[in-house]
Amino acid sequence: MIAFIGLGNIGDSFANTKHNAGFWVLDEFANRNKMIFNPGKGDYVFSQTKQNQVLLVKPTTMMNNSGDAVKDVMFQWCLMPSEVVVVLDDVDLPLGVIRIRPKGGDGCHRGLGNIIYKMQTNQFVRIRLGIAETLGQTRPSEKYVLKPFNKDSIEKVKIMVQQCADAMQYLIIHGLDRTMNKFNS
Repeated sequence: MIAFIGLGNIGDSFANTKHNAGFWVLDEFANRNKMIFNPGKGDYVFSQTKQNQVLLVKPTTMMNNSGDAVKDVMFQWCLMPSEVVVVLDDVDLPLGVIRIRPKGGDGCHRGLGNIIYKMQTNQFVRIRLGIAETLGQTRPSEKYVLKPFNKDSIEKVKIMVQQCADAMQYLIIHGLDRTMNKFNS
């Protein structure tokens, strides 16, 4: 099984903010595969393919406490860190760039940092989505990520979300190395 964890914040006031890019990608993947999200046994919603090959998870803990939900999901489905893929926004990547890595640090992303802390490992795949509309103008990042994209950027965001959903599908079929070679921009 592979579990894709999309990071974001719940609630209408956050729905269109840059910090919800991980949620948008999981929604796109779910729509393509006719998957429906249901409440989990913890602070998350999830969807699972009929063959139990793919699990989609959106924590409902708010971004900076995402590790609690990830830990619950790993326990509930008996997942190893190598079966977890975290999909998240990155203010240090230009808008539209997708960066897939097999492991690494938190890059000052508090949600990812909380996951690393709760899992007690950084040995899991992450797919970072570039959300910097203009490099050098993303600080303070905690304010930047909680704003919607400019109207001029919407089409580029849609393309990035679709490409990331493509990368998820490719990862399931072809594995991590081939996916990184194909989708890392």
